[in-house]
Amino acid sequence: MRKNQRNLTILTSLFVTSLLTSNIISSNGMILTNLYIGKIQLLAPAAVLAYALTFLATDVIGQIWGKKEANFAVATGFAAQILCTALIFITPVIFKPWFVGSDTYTALNSLGWFTAGSLIAYIFSQTWDVFVFHKIKAWARDKIGEEKHNKQRWIWNNASTMTSQIIDTAIFIGIGFGLGLGMRGTELIGIMMGQYCVKFCLALLDTPIFYLLTRNKKEE
Repeated sequence: MRKNQRNLTILTSLFVTSLLTSNIISSNGMILTNLYIGKIQLLAPAAVLAYALTFLATDVIGQIWGKKEANFAVATGFAAQILCTALIFITPVIFKPWFVGSDTYTALNSLGWFTAGSLIAYIFSQTWDVFVFHKIKAWARDKIGEEKHNKQRWIWNNASTMTSQIIDTAIFIGIGFGLGLGMRGTELIGIMMGQYCVKFCLALLDTPIFYLLTRNKKEE
């Protein structure tokens, strides 16, 4: 992928789109894995695929454009979530005499706990992702040199994503499903474990895509 403004805009747009999509569908569907750990069934919210794309996008941005641009994308995503949430909540208020909402809109407007959980989980997990990505990348460059280190980029790509997903899963599920929906015990643990397992697998699957997008980067 060439290092130019157009490609950076495409990746940032992918990041923000995936992020907002994951917020909208997070509580409206479940993935039944039909897998059990003991008596705990592993479940996952439908948003796991959309949210996994956000980590791929920031990792590619960080690899090609650097930490500053990756952090800017994270800040842009945070602002987009705030704006999206504000628009959902204030639109019925501004147009109250003429507003007629559907069941879908009513559901969106009642996602206070999920919105709070998403924002808190987002800022911690994405910040950690960018930090670990560049920390390991810099360490590897110092230890094995620029040429060899570039071939091992799967290490910081996976390490940053897999650890940040633990943070994201614990915070988001704990607030959204625990405080918001009142889930407790094995049911809540099952959703946490199920979501993380799916995210872990998706992180492995996106490694070839990460390599494809970051190979032979050229300044333009």
